[in-house]
Amino acid sequence: MRQSMSARRKKKKRCQWCLEGVRQIDYKSINRLQRFMDSKGKILPRRQTGNCARHQRQLAVAIKRARIMGLLPFVTY
Repeated sequence: MRQSMSARRKKKKRCQWCLEGVRQIDYKSINRLQRFMDSKGKILPRRQTGNCARHQRQLAVAIKRARIMGLLPFVTY
């Protein structure tokens, strides 16, 4: 039997930062930032994490600051 299109669609991911009411992402929360990076240290794209545009920009800045401070690794190949 054929399934309808709505049955096959994935549920849209919600921005975790918006759900928790976070206004500013802190670069010192290493465990939270690592969830948005892959195993090589690259920042995951918005379509994969479900972040809104505002928090994705803040996330990128926070990860870059943490890298400069030596809290997170740079990209490894």
